[in-house]
Amino acid sequence: MAQWEANFDGLVGPTHHYGGLSYGNLASQQHAQAISYPKQAALQGLHKMHKLSELGLMQGVIAPQERPAIAVLRQLGFCGSETQVLEKAYQADPLLLAACSSASSMWTANAATVSPSADTQDGRIHFTPANLVSKFHRAIEPNTTARLLARTFADEQHFCHHHALPATALFGDEGAANHTRFCAGYQTPGVEMFVYGRHALAHQNLAPQRFPARQTLEASQAIARLHGLSPARTVFAAQHPTVIDHGAFHNDVIAVGNQNVLFYHEQAFLEPDKVLTELQHKLGDTPLHLIKVTAAAVPLNDAIQSYLFNSQLVTLKNNHMALIAPSDCATIPSVKAYLEYLLTLNTPIKTVHYIDVRQSMRNGGGPACLRLRVAMNAAERAATNPACWLNEGLYQRLNQWIHKHYSEQLTLNDLRDPALLEESRRALDELTQILNLGSVYPFQGATY
Repeated sequence: MAQWEANFDGLVGPTHHYGGLSYGNLASQQHAQAISYPKQAALQGLHKMHKLSELGLMQGVIAPQERPAIAVLRQLGFCGSETQVLEKAYQADPLLLAACSSASSMWTANAATVSPSADTQDGRIHFTPANLVSKFHRAIEPNTTARLLARTFADEQHFCHHHALPATALFGDEGAANHTRFCAGYQTPGVEMFVYGRHALAHQNLAPQRFPARQTLEASQAIARLHGLSPARTVFAAQHPTVIDHGAFHNDVIAVGNQNVLFYHEQAFLEPDKVLTELQHKLGDTPLHLIKVTAAAVPLNDAIQSYLFNSQLVTLKNNHMALIAPSDCATIPSVKAYLEYLLTLNTPIKTVHYIDVRQSMRNGGGPACLRLRVAMNAAERAATNPACWLNEGLYQRLNQWIHKHYSEQLTLNDLRDPALLEESRRALDELTQILNLGSVYPFQGATY
């Protein structure tokens, strides 16, 4: 049966702002409290989706979450009317209000881990929402994420949805940003590689010293069990602590894979020879095509600043691969020179498409952060909520929706304005009708 890999991108929410909330994410910290441009951010993300659709790829849309999260603020002790809740939270701690107003759900690479039906024991696509316990502003996302995924992939014959892992540091799970699937073709059984930053129960293991490791081995192993993956086709790899300390807070900041290609920085993994040998062994007769970028060619800091490895690596209809790279890659000399050199090599990567997602980049998320990959066959594609597939009509409608509801710019002070909350809710209420999602938000009656 024919199978494809679809990308489901998160729409940037109306409260997109720079709170500097993500310690260990250098871009997030660097742009803390700068003026943000929500309308521009949402249009940039939508344009990226449209570009991939024009390239012939399957492209879906995931709705943003309700922010500010009034229900969470009430849970934290702020009472009164919603206007009072916002004002009390701002007076108590503006950064707490910023955390409860974050548009971080746009980075759907952290929304969940997905295993396609070709890999799972029961022959269904499995989804486990990430608990994201390392950051408060993201740890409040999983319940709504689960509802959005369940409405997008609703048919129990084809899709299986799990609860997020227990919300503790032992099972810290950051989703597909630390997960890559390798295969000969999307329709064939693959090898799923989980990359972790720390082994929580083995305190003697090497760990980063500057920034925290967010993904644990224990979480990755639990997801593999939940998804019914064969140990013979599963790899667990440790991310090098040095790259975490340099700001590669997820594996997708330092490596990206697609089918039988791994494009990675030489410092990405703690034991690269062991990892790559195991990966090739478990792939069997499918040759693993390795594209290693040395520190001499692209220094680690340049790789992280440019988000070179947070490019999307995709297979086009002609079976050639393309990098969907952030436009910042064309501005850093070492990265630009390397990509020009890459296209002269005999690798499956034949083209590079630069895309402007600078509003997202300044908050710490490149092209790959904005998408959740779902490999699916024709029956699974037909069973997916049809209103969530991007086509020209939906693209135009979402453009109009963004222009209608989004602010030109925001500061942290604007988050206390009840008018922003009201307009955001009007936007989301309309969006649930556009995407046929039903009631998925707390203000519509859904509960945390």
